[in-house]
Amino acid sequence: MRTIGRLGSLRRGQGHEGPRRLTPALRAGYMAALVATLLVAPASAWAERVAGAVLPDEARQIGGTRYRVAKSYEDTLKFFKAHYPPQKFPRRAIVHQPKIQAVHIENPAPRPGGWDGLNVYELEGETRVYVLVAPAAERSEKKGGKKAAPH
Repeated sequence: MRTIGRLGSLRRGQGHEGPRRLTPALRAGYMAALVATLLVAPASAWAERVAGAVLPDEARQIGGTRYRVAKSYEDTLKFFKAHYPPQKFPRRAIVHQPKIQAVHIENPAPRPGGWDGLNVYELEGETRVYVLVAPAAERSEKKGGKKAAPH
């Protein structure tokens, strides 16, 4: 075993003093990295979810699975286009009347109790979203998969 200055003895596989102390400059670097990570993190991580569907942060529930969005109709559609690309989530117009704009966004693989589709519409200057929920699967009481008899 040999000794090198203040480092103490060096054994095989040990070439350092141990963990470095957290200096104020190093701490500031870690804090800056943490803040940058939180700012860059996807907004959908904090966005509201209804039956698994991501809604804009500005969405406020007005009853059941119906929400009012404090964004314009076009901005709301841009939000859903970013979260649900049209190539994977088909869209179709559902209303053909003046003064009313409405689009249905289909979930191609809905799960029982999850979202089946989204109706995004503008009525009298307000943008709203209605979340269509897929029916929950009926549970069987036996392992054989037979449905339980009605009571």
